[in-house]
Amino acid sequence: MTSPSRLAAVVVLVFLAFALFWPLELVIGRGLGYGLGAVLADPYLRGRLGWSLAFGAGSSLLVVLLSVPLVYLLRWRFPGRDALVALSMVPFVLPTLVVATGLLAWAGPRGLLGVDLSGTPWILYWGSVLYNLGMTLRLVLGVLGGNGRLVEAARTLGAGSWRSFWRVELPLAAGALAAGAGLTFVYSFSSFGLPLILGGPRYATLEVEVYRALLQRLAFGEAAALILLQTGVLALVSLGYLYAQRRLAVRAAAPAPPPRLGGARGWLAFALVAGFFALLYAPLWALVLKSFWGPEGFSLAGWAALGRAQASYFVPSAPLAVYNTLRFTLLALLVTAPLGFAYAYGVWKGARGLDLLGFLPLLVSPVSLAVGYLLAYPGLRASLVLLVTAYALIAYPLFARTVLAAMRRLPANLAEAARTLGAGPWRVLWRVELPLLRPALGAAAALAAAVTIGEFGATLVLARPEWATLTVAIYERLGKPGIVNYQEAMALSVVLGLLAGGIFWGLGRGGEVG
Repeated sequence: MTSPSRLAAVVVLVFLAFALFWPLELVIGRGLGYGLGAVLADPYLRGRLGWSLAFGAGSSLLVVLLSVPLVYLLRWRFPGRDALVALSMVPFVLPTLVVATGLLAWAGPRGLLGVDLSGTPWILYWGSVLYNLGMTLRLVLGVLGGNGRLVEAARTLGAGSWRSFWRVELPLAAGALAAGAGLTFVYSFSSFGLPLILGGPRYATLEVEVYRALLQRLAFGEAAALILLQTGVLALVSLGYLYAQRRLAVRAAAPAPPPRLGGARGWLAFALVAGFFALLYAPLWALVLKSFWGPEGFSLAGWAALGRAQASYFVPSAPLAVYNTLRFTLLALLVTAPLGFAYAYGVWKGARGLDLLGFLPLLVSPVSLAVGYLLAYPGLRASLVLLVTAYALIAYPLFARTVLAAMRRLPANLAEAARTLGAGPWRVLWRVELPLLRPALGAAAALAAAVTIGEFGATLVLARPEWATLTVAIYERLGKPGIVNYQEAMALSVVLGLLAGGIFWGLGRGGEVG
């Protein structure tokens, strides 16, 4: 009988062959045929490459610079500290369109700030930091929490708070900082939703240009060449940060609770961190306020418009968009869950090559993926098969990484005891390992669903008008004139954010995401 790990590896490889390898091969071939030289010879496209690199590098630098003082404060235990750490991860599960409309509500033409930053790099950097700072903080604090004994030893030897942080804790966290910076670069360099809505032509990324080449000019060759260029940069950066992380990584010692910071100093630390997050998250508060605010003050026009019938074939009604969003998320989760579990199980049981292959979907952006599908499967255009496949490919690495982390924490002696008593590998999996993994499976499903529910790039390319999701409905309304359309986009963004947050919380209760 085939072992579970071998079957898991076969399932993942077959899916990757259909969903990634063949479409990516066609994109690479079309891109090489068009020629990278033709892309680089265009001054405008060279500018998009330069800005994409600057956006990725600048976002990484900002995230690292802001992480250091925040980690210095959050490494202490003070009132409200755990709530602030949890709050830092909230934007990571919010859909891109929610953050983009929030930034418009705060610093757009009708924003509460009173200063229009749309069409400038500063609003894009704000959005990138809002997304990626919490992820980096989580990585760094996790490393420091696992090496608390070393910090205690440094303080016992007379090192002060700042000296122990600078000489002991920061070097220990260098690998985590490198990982956070690398992931921030990857997400920012290939960003689509934020620059599409907020950047304008001057601050469009390569990903936006891929979409425009496909939509406006049907230039598959140019789009494929841009994808090839983008994928090459992402691959080099990913290899670089993985190498840096491996060189800088430290083995975690026994975890120790953070030292206590009591009295006035503890409340001061809380006020500083809470004040920073209140300012950073101002776009999210502004989004809620603007959904109830019109030119003449309080207004429910945007919310009332959600119940109207479909305005046109290309502007879907809100109920239809909600239905499509939930339907596609459920369908994608039915594929993502078994696929992600199979990947995690195969890697856990020793399939190291599978682990490397599983990293590849992170290097291909959703719009690039959609272009590959249009080239590889023209007979399946505008079909649910391709849309659900794209969703599953985007979400399963996050599902798998969460489950894999839980698998590696399982005590090995339980499975060994079951095998000693005569249980085969399938029985061990079903009766011993799966029950222990249920909390992690819920957390993984929550993360995958939250990512899928806000997917924008692949949906915009692959979905038919009648399949428009909430993200597409928001984008369509932002492109229409009139204050009611603007308020309706704000209201829909609030609905999407609550939907993503509610699903994430509901599915993830009792589990640990990460």
